[in-house]
Amino acid sequence: MSVLSPILIPPEVKEYMKKGERFIKWDDDSTNASPVILRIDSKGFYLYWTFQNKNQKLREVFKLDFPDNNNFFLKTLTVVSGPDMVDLTFHNFVSYKENVGKDWANDIMAIVRNPFTYNACRYTFLEKILVKLKMQLNNQGKIPVRNIFQMFPADRKRVEAALNACHLPTGKNDGINPEDFPESVYKTFLMNLCPRTEIDEIFTSHHSKAKPYMTKDHLTKFINKKQRDSHLNDTLFPPAKPQQVQGLIDKYEPSGMNIQRGQLSPEGMVWFLCGPENSIVSQEKLLLYQDMNQPLSHYFINSSHNTYLTAGQFSGISSPEMYRQSLLAGCRCVELDCWKGRPPDEEPIITHGFTMTTEILFKDAIEAIAESAFKTSPYPVILSFENHVDSPKQQAKMAEYCRTIFGDMLLTEPLENFPLKPGVPLPSPQDLMGKILIKNKKNQFIPGENQDTQKKGKNPEEEVSGSDQPTPIDRESTAMACEATEEVPEVEEDLGNLDEEEIKKLQSDEGTAGLEVTAYEEMSSLVNYIQPIKFESFEISAQKNRSYVVSSFTEMKAYELLTKSPIQFVDYNKRQMSRIYPKGTRMDSSNYMPQMFWNVGCQMVALNFQTTDVPMQQNMALFEFNGQSGYLLKHAFMRRPDKQFDPFSVDRIDVVVASTLSITIISGQFLSERSVRSYVEVELFGLPGDPKRRYRTKLTPNANSINPVWKEDAFVFEKILMPELASLRIVALEEGGKFIGHRVIPITAVCTGYHHVCLRSESNMPLTMPSLFVYVEMKDYVPDSWADLTMALSNPIKFFNAHDKKLLKNQEANAEQPDLQPSLPAASLTTNGLPNTTGTYSTPPSNGPAGTLTTGKEETKQEPMKRNTEPQTVSIEELQQMKAFGKLLKKQEKELKELERKGLKRREELLQKYAILFTELVAQPGKKKVPCPSKASRKKSCRFPMDEGRSSGEVAESPDNRVLELKEKLEEELIQLGEEQYDGIRRKKEQHVSEQIAKIIELAREKQASELKALKESSESDTKEMKKILEAKRVDKIQMMAKNTTDKSAQERLKREINNAHIQEVVQAVKQMNEKQTRYQQLLEAKQTASLEKIKEKENELQQEAFAEYEEKLKALAAEVQDLVKNCAKVRFPLEADSAKEEVLNAAADGDQTPHEHPQEQNLAPKNVRHETENATEGDGDKSTDVQDSRL
Repeated sequence: MSVLSPILIPPEVKEYMKKGERFIKWDDDSTNASPVILRIDSKGFYLYWTFQNKNQKLREVFKLDFPDNNNFFLKTLTVVSGPDMVDLTFHNFVSYKENVGKDWANDIMAIVRNPFTYNACRYTFLEKILVKLKMQLNNQGKIPVRNIFQMFPADRKRVEAALNACHLPTGKNDGINPEDFPESVYKTFLMNLCPRTEIDEIFTSHHSKAKPYMTKDHLTKFINKKQRDSHLNDTLFPPAKPQQVQGLIDKYEPSGMNIQRGQLSPEGMVWFLCGPENSIVSQEKLLLYQDMNQPLSHYFINSSHNTYLTAGQFSGISSPEMYRQSLLAGCRCVELDCWKGRPPDEEPIITHGFTMTTEILFKDAIEAIAESAFKTSPYPVILSFENHVDSPKQQAKMAEYCRTIFGDMLLTEPLENFPLKPGVPLPSPQDLMGKILIKNKKNQFIPGENQDTQKKGKNPEEEVSGSDQPTPIDRESTAMACEATEEVPEVEEDLGNLDEEEIKKLQSDEGTAGLEVTAYEEMSSLVNYIQPIKFESFEISAQKNRSYVVSSFTEMKAYELLTKSPIQFVDYNKRQMSRIYPKGTRMDSSNYMPQMFWNVGCQMVALNFQTTDVPMQQNMALFEFNGQSGYLLKHAFMRRPDKQFDPFSVDRIDVVVASTLSITIISGQFLSERSVRSYVEVELFGLPGDPKRRYRTKLTPNANSINPVWKEDAFVFEKILMPELASLRIVALEEGGKFIGHRVIPITAVCTGYHHVCLRSESNMPLTMPSLFVYVEMKDYVPDSWADLTMALSNPIKFFNAHDKKLLKNQEANAEQPDLQPSLPAASLTTNGLPNTTGTYSTPPSNGPAGTLTTGKEETKQEPMKRNTEPQTVSIEELQQMKAFGKLLKKQEKELKELERKGLKRREELLQKYAILFTELVAQPGKKKVPCPSKASRKKSCRFPMDEGRSSGEVAESPDNRVLELKEKLEEELIQLGEEQYDGIRRKKEQHVSEQIAKIIELAREKQASELKALKESSESDTKEMKKILEAKRVDKIQMMAKNTTDKSAQERLKREINNAHIQEVVQAVKQMNEKQTRYQQLLEAKQTASLEKIKEKENELQQEAFAEYEEKLKALAAEVQDLVKNCAKVRFPLEADSAKEEVLNAAADGDQTPHEHPQEQNLAPKNVRHETENATEGDGDKSTDVQDSRL
């Protein structure tokens, strides 16, 4: 809010009210009537009447009401006045014309309910005193000096001195001409009676010391620096400019010469600080500024308990007037305890059951509610019925009264857009504007149901569940009836079945709320959006998700729930409504503190309005805001289902900026009618985590009630977690503790700067005389550890200039004396100068297995930055070098050698076997030599391969088939043996590969587990080291603070702040360490997973290598076998071999013959042919053609 533009406008007093109207006045306790003229002064301060031919009497308007029934009542006007809601005086007037009383009532109500009336500035109340003095004239038409003494009775001598300074008479029986006491003289009188030296000091500190005035520029700077809210946006709310400030000088400066020069004197400064521009309350929040289109459960609702009572709960008078007064005070939820009326009338009554309180008729209470429901606020009124009327007839009469008296105001059916279905939110106050809602038990009735059931008092739901199919009615209502059978609306007890002890037990906590009876059809049909049920659990309520049901809790039960399940209670109140009421043992009608239940979002926190204790003072003060609508919108955290709010949070609340409030009590004005010493208390209401300390000033040094001054330090509430839920209470008290006045203001409505706090009575009525002058500073909470950073951001030039000077001074000091303390390595410090406590990890030494992690303290101290490298896992090559894997390889190598040895042994045995066979063939007789045919003839006759070594000059007459058969058989057996051996080796190698991979994986998992363990141990070690460093830092801070601060309270606050900052720093550091350890662990696990995948790929690779080796050996097997056969046969038939070689060469050179010429050649195996051909092509250097003797 801008200081230059006050928002609240004084009420308008119509001309006919200033002139006056003729009425006839009478009193309730007298039959006499007197003609009077009723008037209101031009400022709207006083309603007064003048008796014709008699002295006038004054009545200050506190409470108002008027009846409105027939033609007579159209002429009547009743003015109700009194210091509170209970001690009331009724002034009855009858006009000579119809509707005159109605016009007066409406216009008087507009004046009384104007926000400016209750929140006027300090100067308005001082002006009100002047108006009253000028109205109370004596017979000579003068102001009696006696009245001035009575107005300021604290110090008669000071009043006389002030009158003398104004050149006014001071005698007790003297009179002052009203023309001689204008506003300017009145101001001079006040300045002499109540000099404001504390404002003179403020004035001196903000203007040029050599001149006794403040220029426009000085005043502009003062307004922007001291009186302006630092949170305001400069674009939307521009700072004051000298041209605008000139208007303030024109308004408040008493000297015309100073006005022309644009200068403000100290006296002008006093009146400027008393003006509406410097109200301590943010005036826009007094108007309707909140969104009224949210569901009903998103608001705090001004609620009353046992509204009809005027005193205690056990004995006292019940009055329907309490309903009028409560509703006129802004209450939106009133309670009606209904009981069965006695014959013969059988009219339902309202009283507190089982007590000695008096009774009132239910009808009278309904009429009082209908008259006053929407005079103060147009938003819905909730009637909370505690129904003990067990008579269907009387309940029907109650319902009929509600329908006929309330008429269209009564909401009997749910709105079309808000059906009574699970998941559908409640309508908003805007949707229900001008409507009255009934909170009573809701039972579902089927049309055509037997009325005898109701007369017996049975629950009709039992009849529904025990009957056959219900009457075919609307599906939705049938579903609702079935749903209602699943729960009992509230505990029902038959009073006739209860003994006195049980009744006392019920009354001890719940009172008579647990004794309600069944709601019959007529009353049940009036209930829609406020259906009371017995609370089961938060889980069941969330499951059913019905916003139209409400549960009532005693303060003890609600306190138990909010301490055990605060978050669930908040979530419950986001969806549906709850009502809290005082426990039954509060027989004196005392109240509990409503703050604790507002903290969890309870909507209807019902209080005893007849008791003006501190809880009620807080309730009345807070609901005065938002246009006195009776509805206050809850914080977004208490409305949004996606947000979680813990009212017991002690650190911070997400996205909510905590506030720091500093208030300095400077002085007081006209605090008491007696000359006494006084003091001031300041306390904060809010969350449990908010600062709860109550501050108190010292007693004034002497008995001074006119202008006491307190020269004390500011009271600081350093960390208000959620300002929207906190309020400030300032109370002035006399030396003996007698109440003077108080003021309760929401933290969000407190304005920064110098302000006069106009005090209120215990019933929250404005007091004309007492006020306090304070200095308030509101800012965002900044811990001491961040103070330098905040200063650097807000004023970087100033901060760095101071920083440079301090740095230069330290350098000079260091140059004079050497540094005796060893400095830390540069690598061990972070950018903000704190030791690096980040978790570190190092690679293993060269003689250890790869991938291991070490956390030695020596390495931690020497190389703290090395541990910032990423962790590494063991590689396949490193795993293959491990001892366990080497043992496996040796074992497998031994197995392969054994397999090869067995294969060689079998081959040697086979070769020896055939060697014997060949030897036997050589030893057979009957072989003779034949001459070797010529070359040409051999070409024609020999088309098959010949054995090498056969002589060129001599050949066998024909090849021996037995030799060929042996050679072929030997070759086949050797090939089969080789294939079997190679296949066995292949299978064995494949088995070895699987064993190797399994072993590598086993070793890898062991190493990876040790790596993760080492990583965790390293992180834990680093965390412990970091905590030690931060703890040492905390201890150093506390020791330094103790040296620099001597004030114990300041030491406690700073120590608490250091400890909180230490906790936050440790938590943050541990969180960062954990995040880093988690990040490193995830990285290490990813690398380990990749390593395992690589190992598995290695298995496929090794399997393929074994198979390729197997195929290569198979390809070379045939040649190897032929060599073996050749070598075996060559030993026994060397000449045959040479001859065969020559024959093969000749056959290759002769290409004119076809294979069909020698059918025997086609029977030779292809391998043998190929083998002999290859052998024939190999040159052995023997070109001799001599025929050798063949052994064939």
